[in-house]
Amino acid sequence: MPLPYAITRRDDGLLIEWEQGAPELLYPAFQLRLACPCAACVEEMSGRPLLDPATVPPDVRPVSLALVGAYGLRIVWSDGHGTGIYTFERLLGQARRSE
Repeated sequence: MPLPYAITRRDDGLLIEWEQGAPELLYPAFQLRLACPCAACVEEMSGRPLLDPATVPPDVRPVSLALVGAYGLRIVWSDGHGTGIYTFERLLGQARRSE
């Protein structure tokens, strides 16, 4: 599985350049925030979304980023949320679904 080579935080989202020849991909901030996998945003057993999109500001943006081990990324958002860990596998899958 490709790993991120470079991650750039932008007001409109994240720009991730992947290793192994994978393309550079832009992850729109609002869509990425709605895809937060944490227990407050997704029901643990069913996977049902708990986050109401109406509660997320349309101009939400990533404020800070932190690598989590060699498998994921923690994003702190401008709306104060920051408990979700986005695995690299999930990010690649999300990008492929949005293409």
